[in-house]
Amino acid sequence: QVQLVESGGALVQAGGSLRLSCAASGRTFSSYDMHWFRQTPGKEREFVAAINWSSSRTYYADSVKGRFTISRDNAKNTLFLQMNSMKPEDTAAYYCAAGPIATTHRSDGMLYWGKGTLVTVSS
Repeated sequence: QVQLVESGGALVQAGGSLRLSCAASGRTFSSYDMHWFRQTPGKEREFVAAINWSSSRTYYADSVKGRFTISRDNAKNTLFLQMNSMKPEDTAAYYCAAGPIATTHRSDGMLYWGKGTLVTVSS
């Protein structure tokens, strides 16, 4: 079992930056690939970024590529998402998840989820 707790969500102006964190506890964090997803009301949860267990591979949705950076600190059991040049369409609840990386990046392939943190980008 892995427990995940997101933090860092806030209200930010368009063009601004925000850093999300996801603290993990329980089974060995470093053995899991990790992901960020986001969701807005009435829409499906969508893939944002993923990082493999050793940080040697990262993946991004086209909508955030070049603006967001996923990283992890296995010594501190923490996952990060640095968000720069933010846009109003980045407004969503952001969730971290643990599970294997697949080419489809589907949310139903995840093993563990956090409860989310809310990000609001004002125009």
